[in-house]
Amino acid sequence: MQNPTATLKPAQLRLIHEIAETRQLQLAAVAVSMTQPAASRMLSEIERAMGAPLFLRQPKGMEPTEIGHVVIRRAQAMLREMRAMAAEVRALQDGFGGTVRVGAVTGPAVGYLVPAIRQIKREAPAVEITVDVAPSRDLLRHLAAGDLDFALARVLPEFDSREFDILPMRDEKVALLVRQGHPLARASAVTLTELSDYEWIMQERGAPIREATLEAFGALGLAEPRNTVNSSSLLLMIAYLSKSDAIAPMSEEVAQLLIQTPVGAAFSVLAVPRDIRVSPYFMLSLRRRQMLPIAAKLRDLVLAQSGLAL
Repeated sequence: MQNPTATLKPAQLRLIHEIAETRQLQLAAVAVSMTQPAASRMLSEIERAMGAPLFLRQPKGMEPTEIGHVVIRRAQAMLREMRAMAAEVRALQDGFGGTVRVGAVTGPAVGYLVPAIRQIKREAPAVEITVDVAPSRDLLRHLAAGDLDFALARVLPEFDSREFDILPMRDEKVALLVRQGHPLARASAVTLTELSDYEWIMQERGAPIREATLEAFGALGLAEPRNTVNSSSLLLMIAYLSKSDAIAPMSEEVAQLLIQTPVGAAFSVLAVPRDIRVSPYFMLSLRRRQMLPIAAKLRDLVLAQSGLAL
């Protein structure tokens, strides 16, 4: 048997609500822009569909029946949902609502995503934004699966680049972070030769920042540092640096975040004259997927933060 409430139209829901509010059919008809006879016919149609009267016609006005109270409550709930749906759709269309999921390697996540997200949240606080900070391989896998709206990552040969829209971004500069009490923290210039015998804490082999650091040693004919601890956890790196004379290579953006206000952690960046740079990363999005307006807006803000623009 068909549920009679499933056939109710928005105009009928509004009429039920207005009758419940005003207790007068004439006033309800005016509120929904109908004539009183048309409103009376519509109410009769609703009551026939329900198989019971919704209101008792009393001298002092229209009083809801027991069934009427149930229908009124449900009609008002449906109207609220319809208004919420309309508002959410408008927000999506205007770029002020919805959900966004993006991914980035660490440097651009700190340098470009954070300020872009802050701007979005000032304009549209209801937008839900999720950021995955991970290695490029993980980000590309999630992007190819449709789990991300866009990613700031490096293009890897095992992925088909034809699946993506690709915009070149920037390379990353590597900073060598130490605690402020490190023997070389105040040196005006430090060579990689001087750093070889120190303890290092680095990401695991294959991580771009680690590989760029080791390549810098190799380019000078130096052996790789032997005394190393491997970890992908930035928190563990910070804890380890604070209690040792170890050296940690990381993106310049992350290092500056740690040592500048308001964080102001007790760390220093070693003054290495030779720049260590990681291969460029890109703005990547799935070619066959259309972005929501809010995702496109965030992407454009990231590009603007980096000095680029579509």
